[in-house]
Amino acid sequence: MLPMSPPLIGAIALGSNRCRFRVWAPKAERVSVRLIGKPERVEMLEPEEGGYFTAEVPDIAPGCRYLFDLGNGMARPDPASRWQPEGVHGPSAVAGPAFDWTDKEWHGPDLSDYVIYELHVGTFTPVGTFDAAIAELDRLRELGISAVEVMPVAQFAGARNWGYDGVYPFAVQHSYGGPAGLKRFVNACRQRGLAVILDVVYNHLGPEGNYLRDFGPYFTDQYKTPWGEALNFDGPGSDHVRGYFLANALYWQTEFHIDALRLDAVHAIKDFSTYPFLAELADVTRAQAEKLGRDFHLIAETDLNDARLVRPRAVGGCALDATWSDDFHHSVHTLLTGEREGYYEDFGRLDDLARAYRDGFAYTGQYSPHRGRRLGTDTTGLNPWQFVICGQNHDQVGNRARGERLTALTDFEGLKMVAGLVLLSPYVPLLFMGEEYGEPAPFQYFVSHGDAGLVEAVRQGRNAEFAKFAWQGEVPDPQDEATFLRSKLNTWLASEGRGRTLCQLYEKLLRLRKEVPALGKHGSFPPEVSADEKQMTLTIRRSGPGSEVMIHYNLGSRPEKVQIIWPSGQWRRLVDSADNCWAGPGTIIAEQLESNGVIELIIPPRSFVAYERQ
Repeated sequence: MLPMSPPLIGAIALGSNRCRFRVWAPKAERVSVRLIGKPERVEMLEPEEGGYFTAEVPDIAPGCRYLFDLGNGMARPDPASRWQPEGVHGPSAVAGPAFDWTDKEWHGPDLSDYVIYELHVGTFTPVGTFDAAIAELDRLRELGISAVEVMPVAQFAGARNWGYDGVYPFAVQHSYGGPAGLKRFVNACRQRGLAVILDVVYNHLGPEGNYLRDFGPYFTDQYKTPWGEALNFDGPGSDHVRGYFLANALYWQTEFHIDALRLDAVHAIKDFSTYPFLAELADVTRAQAEKLGRDFHLIAETDLNDARLVRPRAVGGCALDATWSDDFHHSVHTLLTGEREGYYEDFGRLDDLARAYRDGFAYTGQYSPHRGRRLGTDTTGLNPWQFVICGQNHDQVGNRARGERLTALTDFEGLKMVAGLVLLSPYVPLLFMGEEYGEPAPFQYFVSHGDAGLVEAVRQGRNAEFAKFAWQGEVPDPQDEATFLRSKLNTWLASEGRGRTLCQLYEKLLRLRKEVPALGKHGSFPPEVSADEKQMTLTIRRSGPGSEVMIHYNLGSRPEKVQIIWPSGQWRRLVDSADNCWAGPGTIIAEQLESNGVIELIIPPRSFVAYERQ
């Protein structure tokens, strides 16, 4: 089966104040566009094959408000609206595509060079807009970031939301700065050599302002998701639903110059067709990347450890570019915090971390006690840049009852340990905004719905969600603006005290990742990994062109004397997290070592050290 040509939908400005309106509305017999202004105009749309309606209309300037009239007095915003300046219930607006891009010579980093920084536009700065976020980009570049991941910006109800309640996938949230604001942000990233990843939600739509069911069979009752109705990717009418989301991906790729999409919870995209939507998405965007002459990547977020997502189509895969590894996070988190409730019950052994470090996943087909079944697939033959790992992200922080970051759950040595495990691994690292300096503010779940019944349902749902965990205390009210305000960053902490020290350690580790061949994309893979569960020590050996590195982690609470089989030669210390310069207890490990095959080291608790052979 060949990939489809995604439909041209929405309000498309044609120049000379002309606009083409096109909408898929198979439920309607007739469709007109109501142009809101003085005077108001109504233009009939002509029916086309497949349930589409279209018309080319003159005298339409950017910003013109409009609604689609579906008959029976039903007037609705455009399902493919590019701009909702009056919110989810207001009319759509025509957005002019013109923008003065300065990225003609843009050649972004390879996926193998990605260091991802995840941010939420509303809480990243005090103002909470794209333009305000631009002021922080130089700091991220100096830190060593190469790709900025923006949490979903599709229009949602109100002004406060994580973004996963978006109901207009093509419309950029008006309170962040709308489509023009996002373009300015992407262009500013380009000017600093930063790729941009956009988080998109193709598994469900939010509840408030969701009018798509009035137009056609966008949803199905054959499947369920934890967050709302499942989208129709394999039932009657699904070709047009798939086309809608394929067009959305091309919209970000083409008009906004986005470098990659993070596909939220792909395990909740229910599709049992012979040509899976995800595979078609990969085919369509890859073809467009060739036309545009710039790389484009698809990164799957999932907790199923399914390597088929990134394997080639020839062997039954979807040919996406990378996949999430929650296992790496869970392994690190349980070892540092001691938490074992909920999905953490599957972790807590050093061997889990060793497998995740070596294979990308800890579970590659083994039995999962939490799920009551086997989990995962074999990862043999995959590249390290096909896995995205983290020590924190918005899910793992924000989906706690009170949104505590690791800063509140472990000590300073633990925070440094997370940095060492994530950044010295062979995989694509992701940092959650503020992690680099130990941000103390929580990241809590917040909404600003206008429906009182929905607000109460969200409150009850959050309380029920945490019943399987042992977290104590009252769950913050998602609707309360104070919950949102508590979640804003305090970036000034990056320039003083321990925040500055931790930030400098992140810079150091990212610089090593770039400068030491064994630690970068040319390093050997899979790494040699050995774990001592009794001593809680992990040893990693990697080699690269003219480079060989040994890394030793002590995740325990006491110093450990270890004897390590160590290649012969002279070795120099690259970094020691126990050093006073990192506000540690003081290093007891030599700067230079000579090995004849075995080395004995005393490694302080909660610390790591890395050496390179000279």
